[in-house]
Amino acid sequence: MIVRSFKDIEGTDRHVKSASGTWESKRIVLAKERVGFSVHETILYAGTETSMWYANHIEAVVCTKGEAELTDDTTGEKYTITPGTMYLLDGHEKHTMRIKEDFHCICVFNPPVTGREDHDENGVYPLLTEPDSEPAA
Repeated sequence: MIVRSFKDIEGTDRHVKSASGTWESKRIVLAKERVGFSVHETILYAGTETSMWYANHIEAVVCTKGEAELTDDTTGEKYTITPGTMYLLDGHEKHTMRIKEDFHCICVFNPPVTGREDHDENGVYPLLTEPDSEPAA
């Protein structure tokens, strides 16, 4: 059993800040836990815009605070995301988040992230993995 809080991981290597300066993420469950998914609390900052494309992952996002406009970059369809709203990127959709007020959300990724990921020039997280466990002696 693992018990930890988001407060416990502030300032650790699980507390990731994007190179773009548009978001930060506290990654409370990672690939190294070997449970098949990762869980993060992410904050995207008001007044920012972030284009993303999870080509290697499925992501579910639940907004807990704030407001954002989510745009499906392929169809142009726009959605207002507010507390209690979930979106699921089950088709690896390219999307853009325009943040109206600091946007707090809980994210679940499959496959799980390692905690070292940041978006590349295409908005993609690389598919990083953890080394296999040492074989039993």
